[in-house]
Amino acid sequence: MSQDPLFTNSPAKSGFTFPAEWAPHTATWLSWPHKEASWPGKIQMIYRRYCEFIKELTAGELVRINVVNKEMEAFAQHQLQLVDADLDKIEFFEFPTNDAWCRDHGPAFLINAETKKKGVVDWGYNAWGDKYPPYDLDDVIPTKIANYYDLPVYHPGIVMEGGSVDFNGKGTVLTTTACLLNKNRNPHLNQQQIEAYLQNYYGAEQVLWLGDGIIGDDTDGHIDDITRFVNEDTVVTVVEESKNDENYHILQENLQSLNSMRLLNGKQLNIIELPMPDPVIYDDQRLPASYANFYIGNAAVVVPTYRCANDDKALDILTQCFPDRKVVGIDSTDIIWGLGSFHCLSQQEPAV
Repeated sequence: MSQDPLFTNSPAKSGFTFPAEWAPHTATWLSWPHKEASWPGKIQMIYRRYCEFIKELTAGELVRINVVNKEMEAFAQHQLQLVDADLDKIEFFEFPTNDAWCRDHGPAFLINAETKKKGVVDWGYNAWGDKYPPYDLDDVIPTKIANYYDLPVYHPGIVMEGGSVDFNGKGTVLTTTACLLNKNRNPHLNQQQIEAYLQNYYGAEQVLWLGDGIIGDDTDGHIDDITRFVNEDTVVTVVEESKNDENYHILQENLQSLNSMRLLNGKQLNIIELPMPDPVIYDDQRLPASYANFYIGNAAVVVPTYRCANDDKALDILTQCFPDRKVVGIDSTDIIWGLGSFHCLSQQEPAV
């Protein structure tokens, strides 16, 4: 652990860590989609699948949704009623956002296992390298939520997105150089300094680095589109079967890197290969469709599907990975036009 005075009062020093996504949740946080520019010409088509996602989550936990105003809340409730979602398990918060990607602008909830307390990290947020201004409302969401629940909130002062990191709950965080070392995030920090922030603010002890993300990913290579922990020593990682596909070599390099990695206990990773869907192209644009963008809820693992033959194969593989949960595929063909899916849209609040 770094002894840098910058980190004297860091969450890790106070016993906080970031749990694995499969650890029990109190709730899942979402920000209701309303920015038409994120789904140009298609935003009305995403609500049914988005509400089906929420319905699956409410079988096992609360769903807490940020909305801009009461009018948006009423619209959301109507959409949820159309899929017969359990509104008793859904809470709305009038915390206005610019966009819907709560994985990246939402609170990073920490827990202290000894004191049974929660805390929040409010990383800086700049819409993936200042690509989609304005983002001022999104940037303050974590502190608003922390203040509402009277939780301690930590401000590292650097940019970090939830989709760029994945955790095994035993001290290891997985990320990519393409994203975290990109000069559009924290150009003043090198790899070692970034690792110090991950250790001190997430309670990580080990950082494992992959390289590039998939084609079409506007986040510069978020890990949650390529490789995910499914238990403390097992990852699923997407691979492309066609050697003519642009993703083939990128994903083979990631696979080779994973094979060479060792966990803190010296063990090699168990690696389960997950297929890629057929390319999803809309308006002449290749979209970042991936089965790795699943979300692990208390009762269900919700997996994006894309109307292709590999959907069933991916669902079968993930069903074997999560024997204690229902694995559900929900069509994400319209949602992915926003360049993200269910994991990008959600952020877990762990239970203590």
